[in-house]
Amino acid sequence: MNNLSAMNDRVARDLAATDRERAITHEPVPMDRPFAPYEELFPSRGALPPRAHARSDAPELSLDGTWDFRFHPAGPDASADAADAEWTSIPVPSHWQLHGFGAPAYTNRAYPFPVDPPYVPAENPTGDYRRTFAVPAEWDVERMLLRFDGIDSIGFVRLNGQEVGVASGSRLRHEFDVTDLVRRGGDNLLEVRVHQWSSGTYLEDQDMWWLSGIFRSVSLLGRPVGAIDDHFVHADYDAPSGDGILRVDASAPARVVVPELGIDVAAGETVRMPVQPWSAEEPRLYDGQLVGEGETIALRLGFRRVEIVDGVIRVNGAPVLFRGTNRHDYDPDTGRVVSEERMRSDIVMMKQHNVNAVRTSHYPPAARFLELCDELGLWVIDECDFETHGFFPVDWFHKLPGNPTEDPRWEPALVDRMQRLVERDKNRPSVIIWSLGNECGTGENLGAMARWTKLRDPSRLLHYERDWSCQYVDVYSRMYSTHRELELLGKRQEAPFPDADLDARRRDMPFLLCEYVHSMGNGPGGIADYQEIFERYPRLAGGFTWEWFDHGLRTRTADGREYFGYGGDFGEERHDGNFIADGIVFPDGTPSPALHELARVFQPIAFSRTPPGVQVHNKHDHRDLSHVDVMWELLVDGAVVDSGRGEVGAVPAGASAPVGIELPALDDTSGERVLTVRAVLSADTGWAAAGHEVAWEQFVLAAAPESALASGVSAVGDDEGILLGAARFTPQGRLLSLGGIEVSAPEFDTWRAVIDNDRAFSWEPREPRWREIGLHRPRHVVHGVTTDAEAIEVVGRLGFDGSDLGYRTRLRWTASADAVSLAVHAEPLGDWDVPLPRFGMRMALPEEFAEVDWYGPGPGEAYADSRTAARLGRWSRGVDEMQTPYLMPQENGNRIDARRLALSGAGRSLEIEAHTHVDFTVRRWTSEDLDAAQHPYDLRPSGRIWLNLDAGQSGLGSGSCGPGALPNAQLLPRTFDYAVTFRVR
Repeated sequence: MNNLSAMNDRVARDLAATDRERAITHEPVPMDRPFAPYEELFPSRGALPPRAHARSDAPELSLDGTWDFRFHPAGPDASADAADAEWTSIPVPSHWQLHGFGAPAYTNRAYPFPVDPPYVPAENPTGDYRRTFAVPAEWDVERMLLRFDGIDSIGFVRLNGQEVGVASGSRLRHEFDVTDLVRRGGDNLLEVRVHQWSSGTYLEDQDMWWLSGIFRSVSLLGRPVGAIDDHFVHADYDAPSGDGILRVDASAPARVVVPELGIDVAAGETVRMPVQPWSAEEPRLYDGQLVGEGETIALRLGFRRVEIVDGVIRVNGAPVLFRGTNRHDYDPDTGRVVSEERMRSDIVMMKQHNVNAVRTSHYPPAARFLELCDELGLWVIDECDFETHGFFPVDWFHKLPGNPTEDPRWEPALVDRMQRLVERDKNRPSVIIWSLGNECGTGENLGAMARWTKLRDPSRLLHYERDWSCQYVDVYSRMYSTHRELELLGKRQEAPFPDADLDARRRDMPFLLCEYVHSMGNGPGGIADYQEIFERYPRLAGGFTWEWFDHGLRTRTADGREYFGYGGDFGEERHDGNFIADGIVFPDGTPSPALHELARVFQPIAFSRTPPGVQVHNKHDHRDLSHVDVMWELLVDGAVVDSGRGEVGAVPAGASAPVGIELPALDDTSGERVLTVRAVLSADTGWAAAGHEVAWEQFVLAAAPESALASGVSAVGDDEGILLGAARFTPQGRLLSLGGIEVSAPEFDTWRAVIDNDRAFSWEPREPRWREIGLHRPRHVVHGVTTDAEAIEVVGRLGFDGSDLGYRTRLRWTASADAVSLAVHAEPLGDWDVPLPRFGMRMALPEEFAEVDWYGPGPGEAYADSRTAARLGRWSRGVDEMQTPYLMPQENGNRIDARRLALSGAGRSLEIEAHTHVDFTVRRWTSEDLDAAQHPYDLRPSGRIWLNLDAGQSGLGSGSCGPGALPNAQLLPRTFDYAVTFRVR
């Protein structure tokens, strides 16, 4: 049965009755004391009812460009001469803080002023905007509308000296009828006063930069006689028959014309015909027109049906799994002013990295973004411009009056916000879920928003995460659930809700994780573990990573060095630091290592080894595999020795099939043999060219034979120390040089520059205990050095100031004619109660050894719980390319499980063979330097190359907001035994 339809009917009936009891008025609500106009709980006035975004042949005049601007940093009435403030200019759209007026500020979960809703500080930075325009002489229109697509936080609009209205709801469209105010035969003066703070600010605490101004486009719209003010496309799809069911409602007489489908009917009529449905995987759009007497509107029709069947989200009859991400409108230079090129680039990058869904956190995006989602193919959760996160720290969610979701005085403003979201975006096939908002607590006003939405558009699902009773929604949603919690949710075994009826209703719902794997700094780890759980339980509809971009703002130091600023870099008295840098794409659009990991985890095609062949598994929801080619390569010790194309047909969604691969016979004495299988696009798409890699897998067919440590050369003592083959040591057994290359002796290293997921604010803070033990200052005491015909052996104890925890250690050096080997042995001492950051050896080489080659997983950084994207191969990078420039410097650049590596420069090379796979990092500064840096510009080359050869590091987790590294990814204190051999060429 279709549970969603029954649910919609029941909710609509039950809640419509409540609507009659809670009449909604758009009149300002009196408060306890006088307030400024921008402090009214619902200050909007004069705006027309919201309507659908449309592309029309009716005349339109863009008012974007250079406007006159006057800034009042303390508010327009702060001084007697405020009216005489100097006029200058500013671009529209833009944020005034990014043009030298005030400064950006960042807080995550606290308002940057006293919490006293709806009042805001009297020192309210204000910008006055003005420009003139003339109506084109050729316009033959009946009416004229003035449209503002976004004003932060409130705009008071005047035209030719007369009040037009007030726009409140920063990321929402407002239109005003200015027909009677426009002068058709001359210049018109448009004035807008924008206040940084307003009552609406309390509804817009959305974990982003506080930035103000007219930041989206301004337009003058001509409305001809017979214009179509609004239209609603209903493009349903019946999967069993393959038919589309189309009806387009219009506010004026019009015809619906779709030539490709042979449709020419009156608006309001229903037609049925075979179609190819729209999905994120195959975004099939049909171009048509809505033709009225005075206006023609372009239609881009996507036929699809969204429903819940037996507790599972289905689109077009098939279950869907969201491989999603959260996205703010963002640009490092222009803030929330985002060009079409940037929007398209975002979506293309998402598609290229196997992201199939986006949640528009935490407000509706620019309208063009959703059109591009229709065109390129993304499932969309479209979210209302509503978040009151700043009430959490002061517990306002339990206070009346005050909490906007519960206090009835806020109801008109909240319902208006939901209406403006839904009406603008109701014709976008990519939008399959409406979201009431984010982190706003619970309350009956959510019910009012839900009631209106259900009655207006029952064809989509309704989402809201923070009300865990799920009283008003169709989907149970949480954020940052642990892996264990997610598994219980998949089994429908989550903790019960106190109300038995609501608990039963909720357990029947599908579940989605609207935020997870918080991507702050180096991380997240554990993505693959989440995905495995998502794919195992049908109830789970997938998740949305937090988030897409690191929101650093491009800025410069006093001496001109460019960097991306975060909270506190712009003089804020109160801020939340680099918590704004929690995305999987760097501010300049460069993918972070996390995005490569995500792409690998999200890949919609999988391969498995079934000797003597390979199976392909189609994990798409809707499409077969006729759009990809399967290629294979055979590698021996990372070098390609053979390759070919595997045969695979149109494997249906959800099915598996063998891949035809014929491998050559190789000598059993060959090195490590690895088969790489890749699925690539067979033809160009709107988001990638033919040959783009969609998925890959590797299979180790034969491991490399074990190699022996260097041996056979005896140690010789002289006046300067000990000589062992090509290595020279001090009498205390400290390495001085290798093959004539001066090095610093390998030292035990138990520290990493803490990542954000380690820090004290994280959910599972490791850093405080690590520092309490003293892991950042390891001290090694040599207890004895023995030299015999076979080796130099150094025994000792690794300890930490003030702690009885430690390691009993042994370093054993052996040599052959052309090589020197080091075997490391370390046994834990004491009762350890915390995983180690890392365990290994660190040494330094001359700075010219700056080229790195290795055989092992690569090419990017990898850690115990973030290694899925690393593939076996031979890789080469300069030492500077081995660094990942996180906005706040921290541990980075680790390469995992290396078999061999070499550092070279000035005609020489130090080759290192790992007898047991090692992790390694190479950088121009120490971990201590990295730990102390606050920005990349703090890191200065030390004059040496620092090389870590480690037994391992703890995984990353996502503890900055979520669970830490899982136990299987933690570096638990244990006995470590590993060995490497050095050769100088």
